[in-house]
Amino acid sequence: MANINTADIGFEKEIWKAADLLRGNLDASEYKSVVLGLIFLKYLSDRFEAKYNELLAEGEGFEEDKDEYTSENIFYVPQDARWSVIAEAAHSSEIGMVIDNAMRQIEKENLRLKGILPKNFARPELDKRRLGDVVDLFTNIQMREQGDTKDILGRTYEYCLSKFAEAEGKLAGEFYTPACIVRTLVEVLQPYHGRVYDPACGSGGMFVQSAKFIQRHQGNINDISVFGQDSNPTTWKMAQMNLAIRGIEADLGKFNADTFFDDQHPTLKADFVMANPPFNLSDWGGNRLTGDVRWKYGTPPDGNANFAWIQHIIHHLAPSGRAGVVLANGSLSSQTGGEGDIRQRLVEADLVDCIIAMPSQLFYTTGIPVSIWFFNRHKQQQGKTLFIDAREMGTMVTRKLRELTEEDIMRIAQTYQSYAAGTLTDEKGFCAVKNIKDIAEQDYILTPGRYVGIAEQEQDAEPFEEKMTRLTTELASLFEQSHTLEAEIKKQLESIGYKL
Repeated sequence: MANINTADIGFEKEIWKAADLLRGNLDASEYKSVVLGLIFLKYLSDRFEAKYNELLAEGEGFEEDKDEYTSENIFYVPQDARWSVIAEAAHSSEIGMVIDNAMRQIEKENLRLKGILPKNFARPELDKRRLGDVVDLFTNIQMREQGDTKDILGRTYEYCLSKFAEAEGKLAGEFYTPACIVRTLVEVLQPYHGRVYDPACGSGGMFVQSAKFIQRHQGNINDISVFGQDSNPTTWKMAQMNLAIRGIEADLGKFNADTFFDDQHPTLKADFVMANPPFNLSDWGGNRLTGDVRWKYGTPPDGNANFAWIQHIIHHLAPSGRAGVVLANGSLSSQTGGEGDIRQRLVEADLVDCIIAMPSQLFYTTGIPVSIWFFNRHKQQQGKTLFIDAREMGTMVTRKLRELTEEDIMRIAQTYQSYAAGTLTDEKGFCAVKNIKDIAEQDYILTPGRYVGIAEQEQDAEPFEEKMTRLTTELASLFEQSHTLEAEIKKQLESIGYKL
């Protein structure tokens, strides 16, 4: 299968051009709100107009019938909220008010979107001339033509984060999970049905990929119930928009909130948990949660929330629930703050099902190496853990960004399925199945490289004497070239009055 570069959204240059137009007028956080709001509005309008024109061509007069749209998970866009109206007003002084009004009308006609869409385009500090130029740019972008196979809002958000982090000379504190990582999580867990939960849901990419997995396998999206939470208000709203576009019904809590201190789903027992929580989160307030019911395997340190996230997730797993969590590699071996003791108890409780060491450069905004932890309350291979070293996998799609290919993802998923079925054979340098005793002998350090070993090198078929003859001949030739170049350099230097 051909490698697909999902790093490119298809219109990222236009998005950054819009940023250039707004630069100096808005900071990054405000820009994101403006541009993402416009993208959402344009996408809704493109989808609506496609269906509108289809109904118009049928000639039965149903083009303004709201039910014709909602029955196909298309949001109804009132006449004054359609992009043609906004585009026409692009260079008027009222463009901000026109956009705000469009947002209000769409929310009024589509109750699911109530309170989610940005409505601050008319504020005085937003330069209306520049806003009009941005509208012009988006007028020329056909969102619908980019296809539903790309997580448009999520990818746009990720792209914006990376570009602003780059422009500001610092790493963004939060980011959207790369699609290939989410695909790996989904292909291993296979969430066909049940309750799916993400306690740090970001833009909702985990849920989007879950829905796509179900569609690829001819399942029914209505067989899963989606629960999530995020502390960032902008990101929380964007997740709502992202899921709304795809017709995914989700409970993301009543509002954005801190997962540790205001759990929006306190009684939830999920069948599947997929999460990419903030890496190595310090000052997360752990000192105020001493004795929390979630800390069954030990109190996590104040200076790092990694094992707080792990235990929160395990707390929310159903009796047969499974989880996949992306964590910084330090969590595999750290002994500080009692983390080693917590990790040992998790292993001894037979909760750690699989550890995958991932390649570097998978994220737009951080170079921190990561691993995926899989937990299972009802393991098929009791007392055993699968270790996969995938660090050599992936293909560079830009100078800075790597992606796992489809083949890579399926190899990982099939390796896990074989392990679960009890048919896996260890492969040096790639995968190994170990028991709790093996892990104890490694002081409960879970770094896959310790367990999978080094891949066997292909034997060199060339006889030693022949190889040495060939290599020394090549070396002699290189020496000769070196001497020739040395003489030429001396000659040239002498010609301009410098003698060595």
